Amino acid sequence: MSTSEDRTVRTRTHPVTASRPQQHDESVGELVSRASQQLSQLVREEMQLARAEMVQKGKRFGIGGGLFGGAGVTGFLALQALMITAIAALALALPVWAAALIVTGVLLVLAGIMALIGKKQVARATPPTPEQAIAGVKADLAEVKEKAHR
Repeated sequence: MSTSEDRTVRTRTHPVTASRPQQHDESVGELVSRASQQLSQLVREEMQLARAEMVQKGKRFGIGGGLFGGAGVTGFLALQALMITAIAALALALPVWAAALIVTGVLLVLAGIMALIGKKQVARATPPTPEQAIAGVKADLAEVKEKAHR
């Protein structure tokens, strides 16, 4: 009967199991704390990646916009030169208007080159979203979900 009394005492007081929840709670607490720290660090790193990506795209957008602006100014100057060329062609002999036409042609070529480069720069900058950071966050969330289901 001493064994049944021991069992009764153990089941009533639970000396062994009384200390387990504390140890288990501490380890769960530590795990939660570690997961929280890792999640915070992950979020900070993803934000840094997003910021760096947005800065890069902003620079490209600025360069592309500046080149488009330069193309516009150069195109406007080309139109002015074309008008001067037409006037010179009507007013003077061949050499003057030929020289003006050459200047106009050079300005138009410059405007075309600047427009193409500007278009490429703007195309590389759009859409202005941090694609790498978004992909990283999605991958991280998928991994967290996968490990949570285990």
